[in-house]
Amino acid sequence: MEDKSSVHTATEAHQPILMISCDTCVMKDTDACGDCMMSVLCDMPESGAVILNLEELREIRLLAQAGLVPTLRHRAVG
Repeated sequence: MEDKSSVHTATEAHQPILMISCDTCVMKDTDACGDCMMSVLCDMPESGAVILNLEELREIRLLAQAGLVPTLRHRAVG
């Protein structure tokens, strides 16, 4: 099920996870893409997906609220 924020959740071994894919992000190939926190934090290539559990997402949100990392900008196409 897809929500308005385009963050996809699934269950893997009964643990909720989050998948963020650069391939479906509307911010891809924009200025925001160049400094995306997901590519920096995860040292990932330009394209691909990052899978986080919900605790990791909460931690990223806390870092963003403290001004230590930019907020998550991912928005899926569609």
